[in-house]
Amino acid sequence: MGYAEEYRKKLVTAEEAVKVIKSGDWVDYGTFQGQVVELDRALAARKGELRDVKIRSACRVSGPPAVVMADLQKESFTFHSGHYSIIDRRMGDLGLCYYYPLLFREVPSYVQFNDVDVAMIAVTPMDKHGYFNFGMNNLHTKLVCEKAKYVIVEVNPNMPWVPGGSQECIHISEVDYIVEADWDLLDIPEIPIKFEDEKIASLIANEIGDGSCIQLGIGSLPNALGKLLAKSDLKDLGVHSEMMCDAFLDMWEAGRITGKKKNIDRGKMVFTFALGSKRLYEFLDRNPGVASYPVDYVNYPHVIAQNDNMISINNALEVDLFGQVAAESSGCRHISGTGGQVDFVEGAYMSRGGKSFIALNATYTDRDGCLQSRIRPVLSPGTIVTTTRSTVMYIVTEFGIACMKGRSTWERAEALINLAHPMFREDLIREAEKMNIWRRTNKIPDMAQSAC
Repeated sequence: MGYAEEYRKKLVTAEEAVKVIKSGDWVDYGTFQGQVVELDRALAARKGELRDVKIRSACRVSGPPAVVMADLQKESFTFHSGHYSIIDRRMGDLGLCYYYPLLFREVPSYVQFNDVDVAMIAVTPMDKHGYFNFGMNNLHTKLVCEKAKYVIVEVNPNMPWVPGGSQECIHISEVDYIVEADWDLLDIPEIPIKFEDEKIASLIANEIGDGSCIQLGIGSLPNALGKLLAKSDLKDLGVHSEMMCDAFLDMWEAGRITGKKKNIDRGKMVFTFALGSKRLYEFLDRNPGVASYPVDYVNYPHVIAQNDNMISINNALEVDLFGQVAAESSGCRHISGTGGQVDFVEGAYMSRGGKSFIALNATYTDRDGCLQSRIRPVLSPGTIVTTTRSTVMYIVTEFGIACMKGRSTWERAEALINLAHPMFREDLIREAEKMNIWRRTNKIPDMAQSAC
């Protein structure tokens, strides 16, 4: 039987495909832009027939799932996310989404501990060899499909075919049902760049040299840094990043990225998922200059460290005077996720000449319009520690850069207070004194500039 005939035999409606799901099942929905849409709607229509169907996903980007909106009492469906987007966060605030803690690099290994009854994954159209491509969502997708009792692919012609280094495709022989769909990928709007982000970007840019290999996330800071590096005279930058975002495209179009100095995957922009603009998605389609890999390759510290001069930049919500970094919750309210921050902080530090930066604005404005410091004596009650004080390397605000490695508690306190907004420094000193991490000889210069 040829692949075209096999395709026709396995092609069904979304309504027909979801009939394989039964009460009590665990269903994998895919991640990021690889989450199914038509199958989600069809499953939602089965509310009332099913009980206790549990769904796993990560970072919902295109509106709340139909199964959640159809079942606010969670009698038929319970939704879980391994990384919160603003949509997941709002669902979580309403008790409609549960977070599962993780180290991103370990996620493929979690499959051995987890039940996967049905995997429903968005893919590209099939090629002449019978393969569907996972598009911009490699992660642990292939392993999930291998574990699942049933594999249903939702074929979307708008999904770019992204070349990979490993596990970027699934063959039709491994698929039970095929559903055809046609929905647009979300075009992520560019986040406005603030003055503080430009200042932080300029401080980090001074730490980057020719041939550095860079990891970035999403947000105004990566956008600011990408635009700044695009205008620089840096040469032969490389990319090894869990996420492919528009900042890299800006640098590539300016000729800053060649990957010629990378120790591994030379000449390739390596990532495990992509999220950004339609311009980025068009760039990735069948581009031999990029390579998607599973997350246990991209995010494994010993792999990251094989590239010399690895530069890792990640965000934080709060940092306390001990150097503990909170990047996923504010008190008990879950905001984001661990993601790959810990992976790249460790990997960049292990890299020869590597540096990892945790970046945050020194202040934020609360709901009452009051200015608050993100540098705090201790983390807010209930706040989750993402990166431990022993692991963090550089911390950056618009007021400077401070290195935590090898620093005592009083040295850390002094350096971090230097990174706080001046209006909060005296209060922070008083708190540091109460915590016995302040010496009478400590000094507060106007700007903290420290190097490892």
